[in-house]
Amino acid sequence: MATIPTTMRALVLHAYDIGSYSSLTLEERAVPEPTRGEVLVRMATSPINPSDLASLQGLYGVRKALPMVPGIEGSGTVVKVGSGYFARRLLGKRVACAAGAGDGAWAEYLVAPALQCSPLPDSVDDEQGAMRIVNPYTAWAHIKIAQQAGAHAIVQTAAASALGQMVNRLARLRRISVINIVRRDAQVEMLRSLGAQHILNSESPDFDAALRDLCRRLNARLAFDAVSGAMTGRLLESMPPEARVVVYGGLAGELISMNPGELIFNQRHVEGFYLARWISHQNRLSLLAMQRQLYRLGDLTHAQVQLRAPLEDAQHAIATYEANMSAGKVLFVPSMSAG
Repeated sequence: MATIPTTMRALVLHAYDIGSYSSLTLEERAVPEPTRGEVLVRMATSPINPSDLASLQGLYGVRKALPMVPGIEGSGTVVKVGSGYFARRLLGKRVACAAGAGDGAWAEYLVAPALQCSPLPDSVDDEQGAMRIVNPYTAWAHIKIAQQAGAHAIVQTAAASALGQMVNRLARLRRISVINIVRRDAQVEMLRSLGAQHILNSESPDFDAALRDLCRRLNARLAFDAVSGAMTGRLLESMPPEARVVVYGGLAGELISMNPGELIFNQRHVEGFYLARWISHQNRLSLLAMQRQLYRLGDLTHAQVQLRAPLEDAQHAIATYEANMSAGKVLFVPSMSAG
């Protein structure tokens, strides 16, 4: 196994600024040491997720102490381990990994909890492995929630995203109809080319009437909302009484607005979904079973990549992803050279 250096390059955030990432800088840092139950991963690649953008602005569920290295997930090779059975069994293996309470994955090395690392089979490369936690787990959770609710149809916003596409593929496998909401005609055509049947453009003048009609015809009483803002209220008003909107994102950047009468008189409900909390409520065996099933499903959890960037190009990489998230993921590749 290659020698581990004493220092590494890492992207470091120094301030939480809404709408700006200017405090994110590339720095030289000491390579962290794994302790009990932890592993040191030499990072191959790490994606930018919407949750990463929220974290950079201090809008995510957990505000880490600054300065800190961002990056929720990634992939790489375990090159050193702390004590403990689960950590020792990962030494030398390629893994998908999620950052713990400390620094994140946008660096050459990451210390991660062993229980938040999953060995990658040979059939999964580093790029797809880096995206095997946040979106696949969320898509799986959404479908499980739908099944537990006995739903035969669901609504989802931001449907052209990598996550939205995964939900469509998993829902088709489980024979659950999906009403997909997007913002552009190009996204309508893209989803249609991928086999989606029910697609609505929220910018169309007849959107609310069309959504109401589809929800009635399909008896869609469960929605997953990544947009929030006014969209949450529009979803509530379009679905039948006793419907439920699960909010898991805030892409609109606005407070949720809704008619309180929908909650009071029509018994409609709004709740939140936070992946880390959902995972914490699952037992270890069920999570391992989920991981195995997701790997077996293969292409159903495949994510497109629009850009691979070195750590030096962080500002350009983030701007590219923010400008068009539905075009595919943007990946940081620490071994890449700038230019």
